[in-house]
Amino acid sequence: MREKVTGAKRWVVKIGSALLTADGRGLDRDAMAVWVEQMVALHCAGVELVLVSSGAVAAGMSRLGWVSRPSDMHELQAAAAVGQMGLVQAWESSFGVHGLQTAQVLLTHDDLSDRKRYLNGRNTLRTLVDLGVIPVINENDTVVTDEIRFGDNDTLAALVANLVEADLLVILTDRDGMFDADPRNNPDAQLIFEARADDAALDAVAGGTGGALGRGGMQTKLRAARLAARSGAHTVIVGGLIERVLDRLRVGERLGTLLTPEQSRKAARKQWLAGHLQMRGTLVLDDGAVKAVAQDHKSLLPVGVKAVQGSFRRGEMVVCVDQRGREIARGLANYSTLEAQKIIGQPTDSIEGLLGYIDGPELVHRDNLVLV
Repeated sequence: MREKVTGAKRWVVKIGSALLTADGRGLDRDAMAVWVEQMVALHCAGVELVLVSSGAVAAGMSRLGWVSRPSDMHELQAAAAVGQMGLVQAWESSFGVHGLQTAQVLLTHDDLSDRKRYLNGRNTLRTLVDLGVIPVINENDTVVTDEIRFGDNDTLAALVANLVEADLLVILTDRDGMFDADPRNNPDAQLIFEARADDAALDAVAGGTGGALGRGGMQTKLRAARLAARSGAHTVIVGGLIERVLDRLRVGERLGTLLTPEQSRKAARKQWLAGHLQMRGTLVLDDGAVKAVAQDHKSLLPVGVKAVQGSFRRGEMVVCVDQRGREIARGLANYSTLEAQKIIGQPTDSIEGLLGYIDGPELVHRDNLVLV
């Protein structure tokens, strides 16, 4: 199954706090430079790359002279605000040495649970990747509360993998992978090279929480792998200090623990779109649009829509039916009900004139369209 790693075209790489901050002694810029060099090699090999970086709170603690992670939310937010400055600057300068641009993206759970903001975030990340920019993503620790925080950047990385439809999630950690027993206490513990993400037996060996700097332990990494598997992504949990770890993964070397999804990416996304979102409206398609969507697997353009029913916002789920009411597909709308009513039956180049702006030439993009 390691060919699933070598053949992966879109990677989300997550690097934990303990690796980035040298166990609390500030940002380890030398280590960051080593990972950047490997990520640049991935980028040059045609891999689309998104980086999820921990370390803001830990870096802020170091700058503020704090030796233990605070429990008070406002102190955590203050540490994140201080540390995020240095963290982003460090990534920017390190990638800049190789002539690559970076972009800071801060997210909260609210951003990914709201369909409009989810779609906006997805489009932004796709645009950045298309432009050859490396998105550097972190949780927006300065504003999160207990109700909306991801809880750990492993979970954030998995949700980002869902968001960008990644082929592979790589979680770099301070351990070599998942073991069948705790290697700190059992010298006979064996590395688990490969398993299904949904294997219930993994729960017993995942252990507890992480160290003092981070929030995530092996259990959160297993949960992240299961979240990533929902969109068909494979996950590798692997030691970030292994020499040339990303280079060696790319060529198929058997490092870390590979956790595989039950379904292919396409099948997993189809199930998610078709079964996990409420229908908010209906689009009635003419015969040409039915053929374009059902047979040619194209996006749904406004010109092929005869009528709009229901009430939906941008990013919400709509059902596409033919003129006899037979369901053809389901998808995420690029425009709201009122906007759609103004542009249906019109060519794409009329959208901006009718609305005063354009959020995309399609009413429903084929990547967000599932045949039923």
